[in-house]
Amino acid sequence: MTFAVRRHRAHPGPGEPGDTCSRKYPVAEFRPANTGGDALKAQDTAPDRRVRARHPRGLLTLWSIEMWERFSFYGMRAILVLFLAASPGDGGLGLAPHVAAAVFGVYGALVNLLALPGGWLADRVLGSHRAVLWGGAVITAGHCVLALPVGAAGTCCGLLLVAAGTGMLKPSVSTMVGGLYDAETRPGSDTATGAARRDAGFSLFYMGISVGAFAAPLITGFLGERVNWHAGFGAAAAGMLIGLLICLRSGGRLPDAVRRPVRTATPDGTRSMLGACGGALAFAGVALGVSMLLGRTFTDGVIQAITLLTIVIPVVYFTAMFRAAGLDPVDRSRLRAYVWIFLAAAMFWMIAEQGGSLISLFARDHVDRSLFGWEFPTSWFQSLGPLYSILLAGAFAVLWLRMGRRQPSTAAKFALGLCGLGLATLVMAGAGLAAADGGRVSPMWLLGAFFVQIMAEMCLSPTGLSVSTRLAPARFAHQIMSLWFLSVAMGGALSSQIVRLTTVWSDATYFAVLGTAALLCAGAVAAGRTNLSRLMRGVS
Repeated sequence: MTFAVRRHRAHPGPGEPGDTCSRKYPVAEFRPANTGGDALKAQDTAPDRRVRARHPRGLLTLWSIEMWERFSFYGMRAILVLFLAASPGDGGLGLAPHVAAAVFGVYGALVNLLALPGGWLADRVLGSHRAVLWGGAVITAGHCVLALPVGAAGTCCGLLLVAAGTGMLKPSVSTMVGGLYDAETRPGSDTATGAARRDAGFSLFYMGISVGAFAAPLITGFLGERVNWHAGFGAAAAGMLIGLLICLRSGGRLPDAVRRPVRTATPDGTRSMLGACGGALAFAGVALGVSMLLGRTFTDGVIQAITLLTIVIPVVYFTAMFRAAGLDPVDRSRLRAYVWIFLAAAMFWMIAEQGGSLISLFARDHVDRSLFGWEFPTSWFQSLGPLYSILLAGAFAVLWLRMGRRQPSTAAKFALGLCGLGLATLVMAGAGLAAADGGRVSPMWLLGAFFVQIMAEMCLSPTGLSVSTRLAPARFAHQIMSLWFLSVAMGGALSSQIVRLTTVWSDATYFAVLGTAALLCAGAVAAGRTNLSRLMRGVS
């Protein structure tokens, strides 16, 4: 028997240290091997195999586009919370630290929320190639707005543009990579070889993600903190512009099947999507209005509205799926299991999102950043996640392969991920305690915390993507994948709520409470792993 791989559409990367959680984890299915053939047939296929040993010529194009897009995304993200919290005299917006961290959280939530309509546009209206072009143009426009001294309103507009563009571009690039290999697939070809080439191609592709995410904070962070915040945002705009130009100039390397526009949206489907988007906007508007009537500021109202949206949308998704006719008992049981997986993932991302916001502010104020007599930028710590991801991803892949059937179950991996996250957060609690006297602590605290956190993410994030494809009923495959990324959105939005506790708790107490909560959640998942496995009905 040989394995053939059925491709699932990738979505934007949640909690990406280097887009870790956006990796494609195909689902294998058994097909009979083609073991027959004679000498003449072998001679006919030998040249084909030599040609197919090389990757499609469009892979380098997509690698470059994704690398520069991630450069722009993570470059802006690395300095965003620092810019929001910097005083107006230093060129920032002067927001309180907890408000700056809250804005950072809801921005991450918005990126994942807008991937839902963005993915629909790419699938049903624009096609992947045009979605990448339009998405890249919108992202570039957003970064250009941020590169100008346009104040709070302009910053909000720029962030919305970047989030909307990312929602169109990010799912489409990953889909196009799979399309390169689909376009070369021929009847009777060696499926095992094709699967291996596809996996190797995605490994190369996601290396570009990690490279861009690693390099971005080093460049935009230096420009933003040492020259001007808007110079850092301008570097992010330049990165996306380079990626957009590569897409325009090298698009001829892509096969026609990948570049072809689509027009599969039916009038009823279009009305349904417009109705869903209109309903979400109306709900957010009502929530914003009520919040402001209760005396909250506009910024607080937006944060509350987006947070409620990230809670209501998954509830609607799950309710619609459970009420759908025709689901057999196995599918319903697996959906119930996925509810618990969703909640555990949201808990994970709620705490993990602190790495780009509160931990960055902690590093600015309480970490000794001297290096040979020179103080390096705070945002450089944001390169640790992608660096660790590059170093650890291969090791974890080899570990799971070698363990085979002896590797931990899905519930056990989730428990390990939450436990690791709790330990990493407790490391930060120790750093907060060491800095309680007003001094600066060693950067080793952050190096250790990020290392443990990325190890935890390696346990939970790829597992969550994989189990999402395996638990999903056939008719709800895309909805379940959307729910996985909605868990990232919910986590980011909830993080914008809990950061308010920093106004009443010290750093040490805040991180200690979060770390303890993660450990308790890990214990609950571990204790319930037998029941969860029973609900999953044969999915390990």
